[in-house]
Amino acid sequence: MEKAFEKVWADCLDIIKDIVEWQHFKTWFEPIRPVALKEKVLTIQVPSQFFYEYLEEHYVSLLAKTLKRELGAAARLEYRIMMDSGNSKNKPLTMDVPGHGFKSYSNNEMDFPLVINNPVKNPFVIPGLKKMQIDPQLNHAYTFDSFIEGDCNR
Repeated sequence: MEKAFEKVWADCLDIIKDIVEWQHFKTWFEPIRPVALKEKVLTIQVPSQFFYEYLEEHYVSLLAKTLKRELGAAARLEYRIMMDSGNSKNKPLTMDVPGHGFKSYSNNEMDFPLVINNPVKNPFVIPGLKKMQIDPQLNHAYTFDSFIEGDCNR
């Protein structure tokens, strides 16, 4: 007899398989293993931190839609990230992380497809630097207008 969390994840994979390209499915969804299902919170195990970040950036809305379709509006996803695969003496070292892109919805918004807002913040923007003038330290004499074309730099 198959456990409930395995059945839920298998049903989610059946939906995702029809939406995602075959190679993307093989790369990003086949390595995922379901771990537990408690109170509409499905825990899945992913192979690495990079894997988790990639799923959260590219597939979180798809995962949210399919999981909410299978478990209802209160469905949530948690990740168990494998930090070390272990060996014959030691168990694998894992870390549990909640899914960030999931959002609560009222029943009237539950129609498929759902829209999940997961804004990605730019790490290169520092607050307060927009109005700051920085001297480029360039020589103003060197411009395209003063450029002399010769045989060596034609």
